[in-house]
Amino acid sequence: MAAKVNASLTKLGSTTSGPNRDQMRAAMVEAGAASDKLEISIDKTPTGLAVDAIEAAAPIGKQCVIGQVRDGKASVAVLPILATGLCFVGDQH
Repeated sequence: MAAKVNASLTKLGSTTSGPNRDQMRAAMVEAGAASDKLEISIDKTPTGLAVDAIEAAAPIGKQCVIGQVRDGKASVAVLPILATGLCFVGDQH
């Protein structure tokens, strides 16, 4: 799954250096993540500016596949799922 997320986010990053939430969701779903389980970070700051990076996470069993696009470059990590059953801390997902 991590390799598929990396390929999908790399493809997305080649078309935009700062994707929005909908684009991240589409790229993660394209990679095989379940849309209803995805967690996606905010794409605008509280003052309305674009964020420097956007992240999306898909829980897979007891792990989270977390992808990020920053300046058009993708990175992916696989980390343990949190005790809450989520991948991100907080309620912005």
